[in-house]
Order: sequence, then C-alpha cells, then structure tokens
Amino acid sequence: MLLGGAAPRAEAAPPRTKRERPVAVVVNPAEPLPEIRVEAAAPTLLFFPTTVAESTLTVDEKPRTIDTAAVPGDGSRIRVLDVGKRSIIVQPVEDLRAGERHELAVFFADGRAPARAAFVLVTDPAEADARIDVERREPPTAACPAEAPRPPPRPEDFVLLGYVDEKGVRRGAVRPAKDDALGLESGQGSSYRGATWALVDVVIVNSAGQQPWTPREAIFRGKRGATLPARVVTVGNGEIAPGASLRVLAVADTLPASVGEVFALEVRGSGGRSLVIPGVRFTEGDQ
Repeated sequence: MLLGGAAPRAEAAPPRTKRERPVAVVVNPAEPLPEIRVEAAAPTLLFFPTTVAESTLTVDEKPRTIDTAAVPGDGSRIRVLDVGKRSIIVQPVEDLRAGERHELAVFFADGRAPARAAFVLVTDPAEADARIDVERREPPTAACPAEAPRPPPRPEDFVLLGYVDEKGVRRGAVRPAKDDALGLESGQGSSYRGATWALVDVVIVNSAGQQPWTPREAIFRGKRGATLPARVVTVGNGEIAPGASLRVLAVADTLPASVGEVFALEVRGSGGRSLVIPGVRFTEGDQ
C-alpha cells in the first residue's frame, strides 16, 4: 500500500549544454542587441578584444561594480563577479524567468567606433554561455569617400570615459610669451586640467619676415624636472604664414597626480624653431 500510494518524484531537469562562442558588438543602433545566455549554476565570461573602461559598466543603465554576493533588497538579479581590463564575469542570482531580460553595457577605453558594447542577458532552458569572445567589427565603409561627420561629444561622455572626476575641470590663465630671436610669440591663453589630462589653448603668431612655421610637437616641463609629451592640435591650416597667427592646443593625455601644477610649455615646429611659454598654471592662484 505504501508503494502503491507513493507520489511519483519529479525528474530533475538535465544540465544545460555549455557553449563558447563569438558575439559581435552591434554597429547600427537600430539592430537588436545580441543575447547572452546566463544561468545561476555557473558564471559567464565575456572577453573583449581591447581594453574596456571599467567605470562605465552598467546593468539596466545603472552603474555596477564588482558584487560577489547579491545585495539584499537592491532588486538586482545580476551579479558582477569580476571586471578586468578586457573581461567581465557575470552570473544571475537565480535563473531568469521566461521573457526576463537585463541589459549589460560597457564602453571601450579607446573611444573608437563602435564605442559601446551592449548585450541582453537571458536564460535559455537548454543552453548556457560559458565564454563569450566579443568581436568589435569596423563600421561599414560609406560609399562616399568623404568621412561622415562625427556626432558632437556629450557631457556624459567626459564622465564615462574618465576625463572628468569629482574635482571637475580646473582652469588657469596663460600669460603671453615672446621670442624675438626665433620670431614667435603667443597671446593670452587658457589652461585646463582634468582627472588625468592637461590642455593649454593659445594663439601663436609667426612674425613678419620669417619663414612659414608649422607646430608639430609640444612638451610640458614641470618645476621639479618632470617632462610630459603632448599632442598638438591646430584649428585651421597647421602652417602659420609670416605675419599670421594660428590657434594651437597642446594636450597631455597622461598626467600623474604628483607632477605638480606649474609648467613651462615648449611648442616645437618646423625649421628648428620653437616657442617656450613659461609659468603655465592649471589652477588660478598656483604658485
């Protein structure tokens, strides 16, 4: 009687088939996001072809950091187990319900297109992704040889890419400089300093009677002997004709916090001629 009246046991669901596969980042915003199949039984590794900006990681558009244990009451169903230079490991707290979808996104550190990698996390009853090799394909080449205009940067881009931190952007004044022997001078300018970068914006004049001059490289020299290479960005034609002027920006992409606040800026150019702008300060009142 006991055997005859025993209720049959439900059979356990078979384990999901583990997959390792490539997944391409969408280039066209109109395309649907690729799906990543996750499960509570095992984590999923996403491996990227280049460095990602770790601070830009979001799940359902909310910033996320490493979360090895679910936080009670936060409503999150996705745990971020690890974030590396080129990898992210995720795992749901429990298998996601049918139709439940969560968006995971991160920006690439180099800013090239496609700049953002985004995926939809789902649970499949038969398969789970153990490893995803993210592919970053180049956008299709336009039929027109002219390069399509890039969209203007947005305020959030500066924060997400780490160009601006809690200290914001500090601004200072740059005094005029002149070198009669080399026939170069600069007017009043501005300096800016962000989280890890510095920039000087000046107008340089090439004296009449001189040869045309093209600025090509720049160097910041700190009072303590630090030397920082800088990129030169010009507005308009890069060559300055005799008696003409040109707006020149010197940009240091890497700026250690300990390098100090006061610099001399040397802008080097064609013909062995250069202009040194002393006393560049990145905040008002620096001594």
